Amino acid sequence: MKPGIQLRQSQSLSLTPQLQQAIRLLQLSQIELQTELRELAEANPLIELDGADSEEDGPAESTATNEAGDVGSDASADGADDSEYWDEHSPQVIEWAQSNRGFDDDDTAEPQDAAPEGLREHLQWQVNLSGFSTRAAAIAAAIIDALDDDGYLREGLEPVLAALRGLEPPVGKEEAEAVRVRVQHFEPVGVASVDLGDCLDAQLEQLDPATEGRELARAIVAGELDLLARRDIARISNRFSASEDEVIAAITLIRAQDPRPGSRFDPAQTEYIAPDAYALKVGGRWRVSLSPDCQPRLAINQHYCSLIARAQRGDAAWLRGQLQEARWLMKSLEARADTLLKVAQAIVRTQSAFLDFGPEAMKPLVMRELAEELGLHESTISRVTTRKYLHTPRGTFEFKHFFSSSVATEDGGSASATAIQAMIRKLVDEEDARKPLSDQTLTAELNQRGIHVARRTVAKYREQMRIPSSSERLRAR
Repeated sequence: MKPGIQLRQSQSLSLTPQLQQAIRLLQLSQIELQTELRELAEANPLIELDGADSEEDGPAESTATNEAGDVGSDASADGADDSEYWDEHSPQVIEWAQSNRGFDDDDTAEPQDAAPEGLREHLQWQVNLSGFSTRAAAIAAAIIDALDDDGYLREGLEPVLAALRGLEPPVGKEEAEAVRVRVQHFEPVGVASVDLGDCLDAQLEQLDPATEGRELARAIVAGELDLLARRDIARISNRFSASEDEVIAAITLIRAQDPRPGSRFDPAQTEYIAPDAYALKVGGRWRVSLSPDCQPRLAINQHYCSLIARAQRGDAAWLRGQLQEARWLMKSLEARADTLLKVAQAIVRTQSAFLDFGPEAMKPLVMRELAEELGLHESTISRVTTRKYLHTPRGTFEFKHFFSSSVATEDGGSASATAIQAMIRKLVDEEDARKPLSDQTLTAELNQRGIHVARRTVAKYREQMRIPSSSERLRAR
């Protein structure tokens, strides 16, 4: 082949740094946005957070954050009487924001509690007080390190022995087992168990031997947990030659124990939700307003800005670059707030019946429909509804909560999956405790209301809501 030069014309999409930044900011939650802006302000001296001065006449923030979102009508047609509800300094919004942040009017934070004690720290504290030898304490520490969050030693002693290979003489399985049993009887009793039966047996063993049903309960957890899970009282009674009352007493004793003794020391940090938008009914119409914290105030540092003209060439070029990045950031935040407000208004406009009447009135809604209505890409809707929350009189919900698939109804319309689940929940709550409704009966009830769903669909929704089957509900009662 001979080398040659060819001219071709093509189209391609290029993501500029500005567009990449706008996309990244759009998908951040409110708390993550605050962290991101603090990092950007530390790296760019021309960015000021919560600054009073700006290069513009007013504060550098999106007008969308102060606008009233009038769902279903023109905001300007309502007059000035309702504007107080949507100004960021109005009593309603300030009250919501303060209750969310946990601050008083003087912005003084309450003293924070010390970090909660974890399971491993709690057990190690007991090891230090139990008179263990240095060798036994090292084995106990390895066992504690191998526990999962529920307090179980799921993989047995093999990982523990592997972690103790450096000890001389080598640790045997019997020696490690003896230490494990001692740890198992620490508080909470049952930690360091290898399975559920072992955990429950350790707790039952601590009870007074005269406790009614104790020995039968230990026998059940030792070998008949499957029958216990199925609540098959008759087979358990035959298996241990015990009366039904004795079996019920033993099962009651077993249920009083803790199957996850380590869970009370859950190390997971509490996740706080800060609403991004608020929905409130004013004058018979639902209004939407962004949270005052949804878009932090940004300003250009005028001191550094004034140095650009006097700085040397290299410094001036760097400062101009930082100034341009600051302006891009402010525009990206304005676009983020504007998009967030539009999506929140569209959701409230579509799901106003849910806000008025509850989950049974939820309408089917998919992201594609909302994207077409707003003239946005579906991926943009996905980003703006992830980890964004709407505060309503019915509670605070993630934006994605308002999306659900549709199911055909008898009159040719459609009902959302969320509404059907709410109907199933209501039917189960109102059922006769002596005659729980089966999936087939629930399906028939829904069909009578004009909603045609298959029995397997009802079973799937019931399982998603963690509602036991009719036979399990009957035995539980």
